[in-house]
Amino acid sequence: MLLSVIVPVYNEERTILEVLRQVAQVPLAKEIIVVDDGSQDGTRDLLRDRLPPEARLCLHAGNRGKGAAVRTGLGQARGEVIIIQDADLEYDPRDYPALVRPIMEGRTQVVYGSRMLKPDNPRGGLPFYIGGRTVTLAANLLFGCRLTDEPTCYKVFSRRVLRGIEIESDGFEWEPEVTAKLLKKGVGIMEVPISYFPRGKAAGKKIRALDGAKAIWTLLKHRLRD
Repeated sequence: MLLSVIVPVYNEERTILEVLRQVAQVPLAKEIIVVDDGSQDGTRDLLRDRLPPEARLCLHAGNRGKGAAVRTGLGQARGEVIIIQDADLEYDPRDYPALVRPIMEGRTQVVYGSRMLKPDNPRGGLPFYIGGRTVTLAANLLFGCRLTDEPTCYKVFSRRVLRGIEIESDGFEWEPEVTAKLLKKGVGIMEVPISYFPRGKAAGKKIRALDGAKAIWTLLKHRLRD
């Protein structure tokens, strides 16, 4: 079973090659789809010159947002299972086997990697921690689910479950959007523990408080839609 790894990238010249090296080492049959979302630092040049042979590169002319990059990647994906990989070093690709196994064994169609289910993970900055917990609580209250980590990067899907789900959002709010649409369709989301190595603003973290507010609004909007 082929795994499609979609890597949205924006201004990650310090980490992107190491992330791709780690992904390439995962012992699973896979393809790597890198989507450069209009990087303005040296990321694009690095990808053009040193892209690993296992990877394919898609280029956005300008910065359109993570959701738009994920959509581009989905349009190129050929695998039966799809995972999203951030281009920083907060998440560990060695968690892939545990993440994809429940789907490959037919036990679920969607797996989220939960940072909260691994107690020894550092929390990162308090605002980011509180924001993530608040978004997760909103998802649970609005959709009657029991998630522990809705905003996780590691979202894994069977290709089949994504059919008929159109991702509209261009920014970070694509994540609560896909969560809401899956839950409204009655699709269960399994969580498995993952490792987490948080970074702060100084190291390039891009998500902000406004993104948390947008996430909650996105969940509410899709809850109220017919």
